Amino acid sequence: MTCTQAFRRRLNSFLHKKFDDESTIDLSTQRSIDLTFDLQRFAEGDKTEEPTSKRREDARKKGQIAKSQELNTAFVLLAGFLVIKLLWEYMYFNVADYSAYVFSHLHENGTTIEDVMKIFLDVVQVMVTTAFPVMIGVLIFALGINLYQVGFMVSMEKLEPKLSNLNPINGFGRLFSKRALVELIKSLFKIIVIGFFLYLYLKDEIPFMPYFIYYDLEYSLAEIADKIFVMSFQVITVIIVLAAADYAYQRWQTTQDLMMTKQEVKDEYKQMEGDPQIKGKIKQKQRQMAMARMMLEVPKADVIVTNPTHLAVALMYKKGMVAPKILAKGQDLVAEKIKAAAREHRIPIVENKPLARALYETVEIGDIVPQDLYQAVAEVLAYVYRLKNKKVPTTRRN
Repeated sequence: MTCTQAFRRRLNSFLHKKFDDESTIDLSTQRSIDLTFDLQRFAEGDKTEEPTSKRREDARKKGQIAKSQELNTAFVLLAGFLVIKLLWEYMYFNVADYSAYVFSHLHENGTTIEDVMKIFLDVVQVMVTTAFPVMIGVLIFALGINLYQVGFMVSMEKLEPKLSNLNPINGFGRLFSKRALVELIKSLFKIIVIGFFLYLYLKDEIPFMPYFIYYDLEYSLAEIADKIFVMSFQVITVIIVLAAADYAYQRWQTTQDLMMTKQEVKDEYKQMEGDPQIKGKIKQKQRQMAMARMMLEVPKADVIVTNPTHLAVALMYKKGMVAPKILAKGQDLVAEKIKAAAREHRIPIVENKPLARALYETVEIGDIVPQDLYQAVAEVLAYVYRLKNKKVPTTRRN
């Protein structure tokens, strides 16, 4: 009885005993086994794997990236108030001087349609020259914060019309979804926090506001503007802190949305690297083609060195070559094919175990014999040449 037969008999005996004697099975153990396999099947569908770089790149092309609108709003407000703070005097005197000029000359020579048109164009010019620096500052900050969050990206997918967006059921689903609830909580929290800081600042400033009626207009406006700037920068600081927290949350939420199952990771790997079965078949085909090319070279050999059953190496040496060249080599089945081809083309086969193993292990196909094997190879070739001249049997053992 062979080892395989003995193993099969024992396995069959064990299987029959396992199913026939049901009383020996611990039911609690059986349930735990079933539960374990059920959990494993369930885990296959869980999104427990971090998104791959390809998954993130595909989502980025679709516009699904981590971006906080709160961060954009915070820095736009910061840019606007910062530019107004820096250019306050220029903006104030520009508007004040033109206003004084207009109101002091309205009574001169009456007011015609041409005068109204001129005043309107002058007002537009003053407003543009006053607001233009603010617009430039806001634009620069807005572009900068967007580039910081998402980088340079152009995606038209979000602009493509989708019929699913017109579905009222989907609309109600988005309206009462978990994400909408989170956004509502964030908005309420932001209102509460900003309102609290506004209260802390205004509770000390409101009692002094009635006294502004005793000051001249220029001083009152300067004081009011200063307090507005202080209050605004405090609020903007709070908004920036909240926006930074929101940006961190958006990054986390985007990662959660892109999480993958184990099967999705495997499928993506197959798409990137190729199906292992297909790759195996390709490699097998390549080996077959290489084998075919190698076997075509065997008829050109002068001698086949064997060990004698496991290894075979085909050698060729022509006049002008630096050293003999390895045309083919193989072991076991390949070695048998090489020897069969040699017999078919009446190529001498020489048994030399040490030389065959040394050539097989140290020399690649297409390379020449190394110097340390020159003497052994030369002895074999010399025998082959004598063999051809004397026309004796073509197999020799060393």
